[in-house]
Amino acid sequence: MIFTAHSAWAEGFTIRSVETNLVDKVYTVSAQIDYQFTDVAIEALQNGVPLLILIDIKVDRERNWWLDKNIAELQQGYLLLYHALTEKYLVNNLNSGAQENYDSLSSAVAALGQLDNLPLLDANLVSKDNRIIVRLHTYLDLEALPAPMRPLAYISSQWRLESDWYEWPLQP
Repeated sequence: MIFTAHSAWAEGFTIRSVETNLVDKVYTVSAQIDYQFTDVAIEALQNGVPLLILIDIKVDRERNWWLDKNIAELQQGYLLLYHALTEKYLVNNLNSGAQENYDSLSSAVAALGQLDNLPLLDANLVSKDNRIIVRLHTYLDLEALPAPMRPLAYISSQWRLESDWYEWPLQP
């Protein structure tokens, strides 16, 4: 099932669409994310500062009379780098170790924004009687910036790059 975003804009990162599928008794998630980096972040990247992009996903079972029960949480990390010698942009998947090279920043960012069939949850954890809510959020990890850059990054809106939480029901 595909869910698309209303035109919500949140500090440069927007989750455009999300889809969950059941594949071999495992729910997977795919998403299209629009990453719009500020000029300050791009300048830092092109001067050798790697940018760590994190995607947090939470799966909760709704309960009527109590707080929702967390079923699963996962975090997907990507490191965006610029290699000045080869003039290539690199996207490292920190979870799988995979690395891809790109000739332009726009192609690297486009690839970064395509999340395909990420394993989310074992189907045995979901029953048809329960309402399951999935939430996805992506952001630039300021803690991964070099220590001298962090104080300014914490107070500058140019560095607070994140999406709103995107929420959708998981359909068993």
